[in-house]
Amino acid sequence: MMTSKISIATAAILAVSLVVPTGAHHSHGNYELTDFIHLDGTVSEVHWINPHSWIFLEVADDNGEEPALWAMEATNPAGLTRNGIARNHVLPGDPIRVRCHRLKDGSDGCLLGFVTPLHGDAARGHGIEKEWD
Repeated sequence: MMTSKISIATAAILAVSLVVPTGAHHSHGNYELTDFIHLDGTVSEVHWINPHSWIFLEVADDNGEEPALWAMEATNPAGLTRNGIARNHVLPGDPIRVRCHRLKDGSDGCLLGFVTPLHGDAARGHGIEKEWD
C-alpha cells in the first residue's frame, strides 16, 4: 500500500515538472499587454513556422534615418489559418499596418495583434484588418 502511494506521488511530481516549463515558454510576460502600438512599414521577411510565425517589418523613423527592423511574433500557422489568414496574406515587399504589444524592454519587437495589408491586392485582403494572435 505504501509503495503504491509513493509511486502515485512520484508520478504526480514528474507530471507537474513536465508541464511547468511549457507554461513558461508560452508566457507573454515580456510584452506590454495593456497597450497597443501602431506601426506602418514594409514586410522584409515572413516566417510561417512552428511554434510561432514571424513577420519582420522595416519601419521608417521620423528623422529620415535607416528603417528599423522590427520582429513581430504571431501564433503558429494552424492558428493563423483558423483566423482566416492564408500564407500569401502578406509577402516580402508588402506595405502593412500592424497593431501590436511592444516588448517591455523597448527594443524593436512586438506581439502581433492585428495586421492590415496595404498592398492594394483585394484578393489578398487589402485594407482588411485580421487578427494574428
